[in-house]
This record gives sequence, structure tokens and C-alpha cells, in this order.
Amino acid sequence: MAFLSGVQRLLRHSPLLHSHYASFRLSSTLTSPKLFVSGLSRLTTDEKLKEAFSSFGQLVEAKVITDRASGRSKGFAFVTYTTVEEAEKAREGMNAKFLDGWVIFVDPAKPREPRPPSQSQSQPSETGLTVNKTVGWCG
Repeated sequence: MAFLSGVQRLLRHSPLLHSHYASFRLSSTLTSPKLFVSGLSRLTTDEKLKEAFSSFGQLVEAKVITDRASGRSKGFAFVTYTTVEEAEKAREGMNAKFLDGWVIFVDPAKPREPRPPSQSQSQPSETGLTVNKTVGWCG
């Protein structure tokens, strides 16, 4: 355990984490108070995320995205502040930092892209069978 904390201490002050790549991630300016947090541990919860990001301003929401089927974290989250300035402070303060033993990256959240409309009715094939794309062939 002491070895692990020593390695974490070295990595925190390592120029590798604060490399050109990390500074490139901070180059764009925020236009929205919503942040995308990636690189999360599967053990990170909404509460731990709120605790880590609350020191930078008033949080509106801190949500770890989970898999619908298993309920496990997908490894990323969204954090929303009341102002863009608070979000910028959080981005600068938390980018390339450790949270639950993992290095996280904080970037501006992008708007969700619209999904293509789903086909509600399956079309029968030449043989008269209907294709159920989620399960397979059915008659």
C-alpha cells in the first residue's frame, strides 16, 4: 500500500501528466457550464464525484453514467455548475488528477447528437420471415 501511494505521489508531480497533451486539452474555452469527465474508476459514485468537484463552485448535477443492464459505471460522467466560470475553475483544477486511484480528464461537454429514427415496424423478407434485429430470426 505504501508503494502504491508513493507511485501516485510521483505521478502527480510527473511531467508526463502535465505534458503537451494535457495542456492541449485545456486550450479550448468553455461555452457551457457542463463538463465531461472521463477515465473514472468503475467504483466512482455520484457522491464521490460531487465531493471531488464541489470545492470549485455550486454544483447543479454530478452524474456518473451507468450501464442499464449491469448498473456498473461506464467510466465517464457529466458535472454541471451554475456558471461557466465555476466550470472553468473545476476543469483547470481537476484535469489530469487522481480520483479513486485513476487519472481523470475533464473536458467541455458536447451537445448530444441526434439519433437516427428507429424503424418501428420490421419489414418481412422474401421468405416471409420477419427480422428482429435484437434477437435474430423469428417467424
